[in-house]
Amino acid sequence: MTEDGGSDLERIEHYDFELPKELIAQSPLSQREDARLLSVGRARKTLEHWHIRDLDRLLRPEDCLVLNDTKVIPAKLVGSRQQTGGRWQGLVIETDPNGNWRLLAKTRGRIKVGETVVLEDRQAKPRVNLVLQARLDDGSWVASIETNEHLGSSQEDQDRSAQQWLDIVGRVPLPHYIRGGNMVDADLNDYQTVFAKNAGAIAAPTAGLHFTKALFQRLVERGIKIASVTLHVGIGTFRPVTVSPLDQHTMHSEYGSLAQPAVDAIRETKEAGGRVIAVGTTSVRVLETAGRAGDLQPWQGETDLFIRPGFQFQVIDGLLTNFHLPRSTLVVLVRAFGGDILMKDAYQEAIEEKYRFFSYGDAMLIT
Repeated sequence: MTEDGGSDLERIEHYDFELPKELIAQSPLSQREDARLLSVGRARKTLEHWHIRDLDRLLRPEDCLVLNDTKVIPAKLVGSRQQTGGRWQGLVIETDPNGNWRLLAKTRGRIKVGETVVLEDRQAKPRVNLVLQARLDDGSWVASIETNEHLGSSQEDQDRSAQQWLDIVGRVPLPHYIRGGNMVDADLNDYQTVFAKNAGAIAAPTAGLHFTKALFQRLVERGIKIASVTLHVGIGTFRPVTVSPLDQHTMHSEYGSLAQPAVDAIRETKEAGGRVIAVGTTSVRVLETAGRAGDLQPWQGETDLFIRPGFQFQVIDGLLTNFHLPRSTLVVLVRAFGGDILMKDAYQEAIEEKYRFFSYGDAMLIT
């Protein structure tokens, strides 16, 4: 057993901790920059208390922030089964080339292929039919929109694409620990970064939720570079690790990309002696996937990279991240980067100081 826990580092039980329920943030602060920021210094093992608005003081002019510019889609569906009237919920995972949705579904009783669900819009009004066409081997469903003439579908309704319908009937796919996953209108804005660009995520890259346009302006004025990657956060982000050792866990793959301008910014930063600071674990996964060979190049594709103890980081020098769920791949990644003992101390400090946890919570800067 090593100083940092040895073989225990490969056991998911090692990444469990008790969190008072009242520390789980149910909504963001009215001013995003007012979130608290725990600054963690790896070299001297220091913990300092700041706020997100202080980032322009904590970062250096030669540093580069790397953001995930994915955009959350309104992927949660609510409706009723036409045959039984029973309540039904779905989560759209992706669309296929034919305009169908692949989704996960939840209801009482067994759903059959060919069943119809009447979807409600965000005002709980019945709007359109969803036909469950096929069930796939992984338990997900292929479903297609069918306009419902009985509900008064107009020609405009009948001409809408599946994506356009999702914008009407879809809800923000909040994690279960925020109001049981039930959105309010404010979440349409709150659960989206101000720099969201490429639609495709079913969960927000939550470290990015803290940024405002005013903060970006101050960072740029200080000489800090801003670069972007894309990682469409998938359903796997909500799933806890249930097996030990960690190498038995199967990561769900997610689509990501790293373009040449970001590669150039990162190379320039490194050459100038600056630090590459990933905003969020999703940015880390893109950068370290693209840089595994040691020479960072543009990249796009699916990544199932699981960063755990022993991983050799090739690209990032720092990480801005929220506080994560116990027994999650995200908390494993954070402790692999920041150091197991130091990160345990940081989380305990955050709990004692009553930091706000998870998606709408506060953050930590690890450098």
